[in-house]
Amino acid sequence: MTDEIDPEVVELAGKVFDLARAGDAAGLAAYVDAGVPADLTNEKGDSLLMLAAYHGHPDAVRALLDRGADADRANDRGQTPLAGAVFKGAADVVAALLAAGADPDAGQPSARQTAQMFGRTDLLGG
Repeated sequence: MTDEIDPEVVELAGKVFDLARAGDAAGLAAYVDAGVPADLTNEKGDSLLMLAAYHGHPDAVRALLDRGADADRANDRGQTPLAGAVFKGAADVVAALLAAGADPDAGQPSARQTAQMFGRTDLLGG
């Protein structure tokens, strides 16, 4: 048995992560519908949802959430998609994540702590 990952799998994963960063909701939906895990993570623990949220793409965020992505899945540094969206000031993404039940107190720092640090408490309704 080998520990090597098929280079084609690595290439496909890279393409899907790029779709998340670019906010290609339709492309992400198609790949997840075809079997790519909605909570796929990269080497830093960033999920597709984290990348779409951090880069400010509400349609991509909703597409992933609609397909079962975990709204509170933290990366290897303890950051959640909601905290990333608050940090970036992406109000539409924050609203989509909150509507899906994202916990403003999850992660480290949490979205609530991030909002307080950067003067963006309005994004969380307070």
